[in-house]
Amino acid sequence: MQKSSATQDVITIKSIQFHGKHGHAEIERVKGNQFEVDVTAKGYFKNSIKNEELHKTFDYSLAEKTAAKVIHGPSKKLIETLCYEIGEELFSKTEFVTELNVTVRKLNPPIDTPAEYAQITMTWKR
Repeated sequence: MQKSSATQDVITIKSIQFHGKHGHAEIERVKGNQFEVDVTAKGYFKNSIKNEELHKTFDYSLAEKTAAKVIHGPSKKLIETLCYEIGEELFSKTEFVTELNVTVRKLNPPIDTPAEYAQITMTWKR
């Protein structure tokens, strides 16, 4: 691992799209809604380059699989719960990631005034 004073590398995957049955209103848990997930990982990923070792960097396909498992899993009432479950599982499986940001976005939230989305972002650090 490099010194903490070195600049960390950043890998981001944006707007992974899913349909999921989550929300506080019962109709949301029946009909569902569109969700997007963003994941940003920081770490010292240059160590992966020499032998092109995926396990020494951030595997964004793991981010997609983890988010899909949570979004397609049991209904949750809060996007905060979805974000937390994605982040906890992903951070536990990515030893070379020193900081992880996960954003969950619910498109067209069911409120009285039109809105593009509601979102939550959470951060994990080692």
